[in-house]
Formats: sequence, C-alpha cells, structure tokens
Amino acid sequence: MSYGVFQEFYYNNWTLSGNRDITGVIGTTTNGVMYLAMPFLFALFTRRWARKRQLASIAGTLFACANFILSSYSTDAWHLVVTQGITSALGCAVVFSNITLSQGEWYATSNRALAYGITLSAKNIVGTSCPFIMRSLIDAYGFRATLRIWTAIMGSTSLLGLALVPTHPSKLSLPGSGTDTRARRIPWSFLRHKSFYFYSAAIIFQSCGYGIPQTYLSTYAKDVTLLSQTSGTLMLTLFNAPGIIASTSFGWLSDNKRFPLSPQAVSSIPPVSCALATFLFWGLTSPGSLGLLVAFSVTFGFFSSGYSATWGGMLKQMERESRERNEALDSGLLYGLLNGVRGVGYASGGFAGVALLRTGAASANGNFGYGTTYGPLILFTGLSSVLGGWVLLWRWNPRKLLALV
Repeated sequence: MSYGVFQEFYYNNWTLSGNRDITGVIGTTTNGVMYLAMPFLFALFTRRWARKRQLASIAGTLFACANFILSSYSTDAWHLVVTQGITSALGCAVVFSNITLSQGEWYATSNRALAYGITLSAKNIVGTSCPFIMRSLIDAYGFRATLRIWTAIMGSTSLLGLALVPTHPSKLSLPGSGTDTRARRIPWSFLRHKSFYFYSAAIIFQSCGYGIPQTYLSTYAKDVTLLSQTSGTLMLTLFNAPGIIASTSFGWLSDNKRFPLSPQAVSSIPPVSCALATFLFWGLTSPGSLGLLVAFSVTFGFFSSGYSATWGGMLKQMERESRERNEALDSGLLYGLLNGVRGVGYASGGFAGVALLRTGAASANGNFGYGTTYGPLILFTGLSSVLGGWVLLWRWNPRKLLALV
C-alpha cells in the first residue's frame, strides 16, 4: 500500500540495470500475485491442511522476509520485480489466507462482514503510517537499508501476531475421527450460480483501476501538480487513511439489519463513487491544484478501501442461494476465489498502466490531468470503476435494491 514511495524513488534515482519503467508494475503485481494465489491456498487450508495453518503462516512470513532481504541486493530491474512483486507476495498470501480462513470460521454465524471490515481497517492503518516512515528511511539510508529495516519490522510483528490467531476447533479434529474435516469433499456446486460470475466480473473491473492511484499518485503530484516530495507522500497517506473508517463502515452496512440494503446496492456504492472522484477530481487537476488532488485522494481512498468489506454481503447472498437449492457451500473457499479474481484485475491493471503511461507520453498536451502523460491512466481508472459498479444493473428494479427477502 506504500509502494508508491519506492516507485517514486526508483524513477527519480535509478542506478540499477534495466528499464526503470517496469518498476511501475511491481505494486500491482504484488497485489495480483497475492490474490491469484489465494484460491489455491484457501482450497488447501480450508480442510486438508487446516491443522497446519499456523505452521504454514510462520513459514510464509519467513519466506517473505527472505525475499525482501534478497531484494535489497538487487542489481537489475527484473530482480526487483521478482523479489518484491512475485516471491515475497507469495509468502504474504500464505499468511493472509490462513488468517482470513480462521476469522471467517469464528464469525460464520454473525457479523462476518463487520469482522472482515475491521481487519481490512488495520491494513489501512499500516498504509497510513508507512508512507512517511518509508520516505524518511529511504531519504536517510537508501532503499536497500530500508528494505532490510522493513524486513525486521514485518518479521517480528507478524510472528507475534500469528501467536494470537487461534484455529477454529472445528478444524482441529484428529485424523481418523468421525468428524475429520479432511474426509469431506469440497463442494463446487456454487459454480453453477450466475451470481458468482456476476460478482466476479464486477470485482475484476474494480480491481483493474484500484491499484493505479496507489502506484502513480506520488509521482503525479510531483510531475504534474508540481508539489513537493513531502506533499506527494502525503497524498498516499490521505489515500489510505480514510480506509480505516471505510472498511469497518461498509462491513457494518453489509451486516446491518436496521436499514438492510441488497448486496448489489452496497457493493456498487464504492466503485461508482470512485469513478466520480476520478473524473471530477483527478482528471481536472492542474499545476498547483493541491485541493483537488487532496479531494481525490481522500474520496477515492475511502470508497476503494471499503469495497472488499462488501464481499461479506456477497457471501451471504450466495449462501442463501445454496440453502434454497439444498446445496453445500464452503464460504472460506468461495472467499478465496473472489480474492483470486481480484488478482486477475490487479495484474491486468498493472500491465495496462505501464502501456497507458507510454501512450500518454506521446499524446500529452498539458490540459488538466486528462491532457498530461497520466491522462490515459485517469480515463482507464474511471472507466474500470464504472464497470465495477455494474452489479447495480443486475435484475434492475428499484424495489429490489432493498433487501426485502
């Protein structure tokens, strides 16, 4: 969530071999690899290896730490892409998958979306504090020492946190016992439900544009709006800070019973709002437009961060559909698959962003954000967000926006 700080440093202080432009895919590739790995990890650890979750999480932490250390010794651009963008992400994915599975099991009967939202809020706390920490470390010690310091911080806090995450008792049954969870096959009947594909398409579209501001906002602030390096770092902090509230808020909105909204309505609010923020704020910025860029960072950051917390409502809808058809459903595996399709969006958006930036460099005319090198990126981010909100059109009927069933 703070990779934009590294991206700005690499771009303006390039000393490695290879093309510096490919560092623009590292942040989105990291997210893409993590999410693409999750369907396989959720499938492995939901039942067969459920009793080995904590051990696997420790191994994932150590693997990620080892790759961040290796990254600090990079001499070529592709070294950074592999170690920061791919291999370290795999270790982080193992940790996140196991923690999320356990959390979903502890809150299977109530307030699951709210629990997911609170966890995602913690992610934004890190994203809010780290940009300035990373910037200070990079300015003082360079990116190599910063990566090593970050490894020590990440490793120690992760291992401490893992000691506090219990595996649900239902997953601790002994081999050979009558309740051995590994003996039951994973149900795949939900693949026949069109709601799964409808939500998956929306998640892919939303994710395509989500990672682009995180990667390029800091360099945009410096290159286009002519703000200081500190102001560019501030944009990343303002981008992540609202998510502390947003994730919990949208989790509550998905679970609340006082003013119930359908999952389609709740999950369409973030991407549609992100599209409006992109077109009205980011696209209209000009040199010195600090106010508009702040408005974009806060607005887009709030709604994009809250999107994942709406998935709890999606899960509840698909669980209800399975009950109506008398079918079994493994919610943990389903959540992993939704993360997987999000990875497709992240990876696609990252590679598209590099190509669009080159296109913008050839056609820039200097009129607001749309006419700069970043113009195609802005349009792509806005349009993908619009498409991410298309679930609102599912079975279009204003009355059905309210969950009356």
